Amino acid sequence: MDFKDYYQTLGVARDATPEHIKKAFRKLARKYHPDVSKEADADARMKEVNEAYAVLSDPEKRTAYDQIGQGYQSGQDFRPPPDWQGGFQAASDRGYSQAEAADFSDFFAELFGRRAGAAGPDFHARGQDPTRKHYERQAAPDFHARGQDQHAEVLLDLEDAFDGTTRQISLRVPKLDDKGRLALDTRTLNVKIPKGVREGQIIRLAGQGSAGYGEGPAGDLLLEIHFKPHARFRVDGRDMYLTLPVAPWEAALGAVVPVDLPHGGQLKVRIPEGAQSGRQLRVRGKGIPGDPPGDLRLDIQVVLPAAATPRARELYETMARELAFDPRAETRA
Repeated sequence: MDFKDYYQTLGVARDATPEHIKKAFRKLARKYHPDVSKEADADARMKEVNEAYAVLSDPEKRTAYDQIGQGYQSGQDFRPPPDWQGGFQAASDRGYSQAEAADFSDFFAELFGRRAGAAGPDFHARGQDPTRKHYERQAAPDFHARGQDQHAEVLLDLEDAFDGTTRQISLRVPKLDDKGRLALDTRTLNVKIPKGVREGQIIRLAGQGSAGYGEGPAGDLLLEIHFKPHARFRVDGRDMYLTLPVAPWEAALGAVVPVDLPHGGQLKVRIPEGAQSGRQLRVRGKGIPGDPPGDLRLDIQVVLPAAATPRARELYETMARELAFDPRAETRA
């Protein structure tokens, strides 16, 4: 995926104020709008300009873009880190759906499609000022409205799902300073993580979102839970998956083997006689707690010891002579 330099597209500096960005957009819109432009590539250029403005005119999108785009140039191969949105707070009810994001580039859809936690209004369509002061100027003195809900992704350790915990999290909140330039504030909150929390679950913190207008109440903060990559386990809903290595004799003869769980417990799991690599064992109720709890799914992987000593080589040679075994018998016509 190619990196898009939105500042280059609009022809503005990286420290440009919202007003400069708006002026640049309007100038390019007059030049490339398909209804009036005589440029051969007007439609394509207008889409590029709209996309750049949709990001740079919104404080949340622009801050996120600036964070992950440092050091990249237009056209350079780019892949966002998997946890780039962790702890980034943005408006949750103003995102682009995947279908809407598809009107722009793959780069935009990857970063700002709703499934990626997008934030920001469609300014290129509605021509709105992204600053709060704009809305306050539009409102009558007696206007009251509830503040917007805010959205943030929180990365947890898998172990947190088993016992619950209280975590202190820091949220990065973009804002405009007195000179109209983007700055980044940090909010610190103590959040209770319930036992059995699952991937994608939303924890709502009442009154921790955007302030209301007039005497309206504040919005809520919606924390979307994601787990950090685990060294051994993979999570799907409340089910946990683990690749379980077993020795050839354990697989052939059957055995009871220990399995260490993320939160420190241990299970004894019976390997059935004649187990093969790729077989999956299911241990009900031993996944992430819940109602009902998830399951633990064990993918068996038979691991052969190396023939690294004379005795090990001798044992393999004996097996080759005495066992009537052809692993490729089923592949022959």
